Amino acid sequence: MRRRFLAAGVIIAALSAVATAAAGLLELRDYASSLSHGGKRLHLGSEITAAEAGAPQTFLVIGSDARVAERRKGIRGNSDTMILVRLDPAQRASALLSIPRDLKVTIDLPSGAVKTAKINNAYFEGGPRLTVQTIRRVLHVEVNHVVNLNFRAFKEAVNRIGCVYVDIDRRYFNADALAYATIDVQPGYQKMCGEKALDYVRFRHDDSDLVRAARQQDFLRHAKDQVGVRRIIEDRKQFVRLFGRYAETDIRGTDEILQIFKLCAFSVGRPIREVHFRTTLGPSFVTSSPQQIDETVNEFLNGGGPGAPPPAAATGRAHRRPRPSSSSSGLEPDKQFGEDEARQLAGAVHFPVLYPRLRLAASTYVDPPRAYGIDDYDGRHHEAYRLVLRQGIGDYYGVQGMSWPDPPILTGARPARGPGGRRFELVYDGDHLRLVAVRTPGAVYWVSNTLLLSLTNRQMLAIARSLTPAGR
Repeated sequence: MRRRFLAAGVIIAALSAVATAAAGLLELRDYASSLSHGGKRLHLGSEITAAEAGAPQTFLVIGSDARVAERRKGIRGNSDTMILVRLDPAQRASALLSIPRDLKVTIDLPSGAVKTAKINNAYFEGGPRLTVQTIRRVLHVEVNHVVNLNFRAFKEAVNRIGCVYVDIDRRYFNADALAYATIDVQPGYQKMCGEKALDYVRFRHDDSDLVRAARQQDFLRHAKDQVGVRRIIEDRKQFVRLFGRYAETDIRGTDEILQIFKLCAFSVGRPIREVHFRTTLGPSFVTSSPQQIDETVNEFLNGGGPGAPPPAAATGRAHRRPRPSSSSSGLEPDKQFGEDEARQLAGAVHFPVLYPRLRLAASTYVDPPRAYGIDDYDGRHHEAYRLVLRQGIGDYYGVQGMSWPDPPILTGARPARGPGGRRFELVYDGDHLRLVAVRTPGAVYWVSNTLLLSLTNRQMLAIARSLTPAGR
C-alpha cells in the first residue's frame, strides 16, 4: 500500500510539473504573440548579436523625440535617449550606461557618405539600425536586443506602476515652450507620475548632457528599487500588452523571451549600477577619447565596476573625523548662511529643521528653502523640507528632512556609526555615497549627493556629521 501511495505521489507530482510547464509555455507564447502583433518589429539584421542561452546580454533602449505629427509625416526625429542595459548573471549588479546624445561621432550614411555629427543624429539618418551600427563601431560593444520606445510608453508605464518617488535635486523650470518643453518641478523627495516624470527625465534646458544622462539613470534606479519584480510578475500581462502597443523591438518568439526571463530572474535583488560616460564637454559637442571610451565600456561590461564596500569598511570610514577647514577636504564652515536658510522654515514644519554647518567651498544656496507635504504609500500625509546648494552648472546637492520615518529611498541603507556614537544610514552607488541619512525620534534627514556624485565619501560624511538644529 505504501508503495502504491508513493507511486501515486510521484505520478501526481510529475503531472503537476507537466501542467505547470505547459501553463508557463502557453503564457510565454501569449507574450510572444503580444509582441508580434502589438507593435512594429525591428529588422536589424547583422547589427545585433544573438546571445547564447544563459550568457550575459546587452540591451539598447532608444527613446525618440519625434512628435506625433512628425511621425505621421515619416519624420523620425533624433534619438532623445540611448541607454545600454547589461544583464550578467556573473556580476553582482546590472549596469546602465547612458550614451550622451551630443557625443561627436562619424556616421556611415546609407548613401555611402560619411557624416560628422552628434550620435543622436544617427536615428534621424537611418533609424534604429543605423543607431546600433554607430554605437557598435564607436563603443566596440555588441548589442543583443533593441527596444525603441515612444514617450507615451514611458508615461503609461510610470502610471501603471503607481508612479515613482524620486529625490529631486533642485527646481526644474522653463516657461518658454518655443525653445524647450515647459516644466515646473520643485526640489525635494516627491512622487512623480506620467507627464511630470517625462518632463523631468527629458529636461535639458539648463544643464549638461552628462547631468541629464545621470538624471535618467537615477530615475530608473528609483523605479526599479520601488516597483520590484513581484509587482511586474503580478501585473505581467498588462505590462506586456503595454510594451507591445508602444514599443518597437527585435525580440520575438518563445525561446528569446524565455532566455530573457531567465536572465532577469538571475538579476533579481541585485542593484543597478550607473556607469558615467567619460567625456570632455565642448561648446557644441561632447567628445570622448579612445582611452575614455575603453574605460567606460570596460566598467559597463563588468557590472559597473567594483562593488560597494562592506559594512565594516563603511563603519570604519564613518569614524574618521573630517578636517572642515582643510583645503584637501574642499569644505568650509558655514554656520551663518546655513542657519539663515533653516530659520526661513520656522513654523513651516513641526519637527526640528537641521542645517549643515559645512558646505563645499565653491557652493552656494539657491532658491528659497522649500517646505511641503508628501503622502506615503498608504496616503498618510507627512511634512518635509529641502535645502538646495549648487556646486556647478547643473550640479546640485542638498539636505532633505521629513516626518515620514521609512521612505523607500532608504530601503536597504547600510547602518554605520560616527564619532560620539551618532548613527548614520548609508546608501551607496558602487563605491560612492549617494545618501547619508540621520534619524531622530520624530524625523529622518539625509544629505543628497549630486547626480554626478561629485561629492567625495569623506565630504558627504562630514556634511552629515555637521547637521545641527536651527538655534544651536
